[in-house]
Amino acid sequence: MEQTLLFAIVLLLALGAYWSLVIFPRQRDFQKRQQYVSQLQTGDEMITYGGIISRVVSVEAEQGTAHVEIAPGVIVRVLSVALVQPFDPEKISESARKAQS
Repeated sequence: MEQTLLFAIVLLLALGAYWSLVIFPRQRDFQKRQQYVSQLQTGDEMITYGGIISRVVSVEAEQGTAHVEIAPGVIVRVLSVALVQPFDPEKISESARKAQS
């Protein structure tokens, strides 16, 4: 009886740790990306999932796509969810400095 109770407690603790370390952060990141996508506007500078810095030219919310300019005159169509975060040069350079030290 005591072993069963101990096993149940350990199992619940393991599931709780897994939830807090794996599932919850992924949900939070997904919600952030969804917020970025829902607020996309023409002219926003965004970073794609592949790390390409782009400027939003148009958004087709019904289709879940956006047209982005990745170089002067080069416009490509991407999935809106591939636009991961707004481009913030200061934040990027700060992250690069931290990575080098």
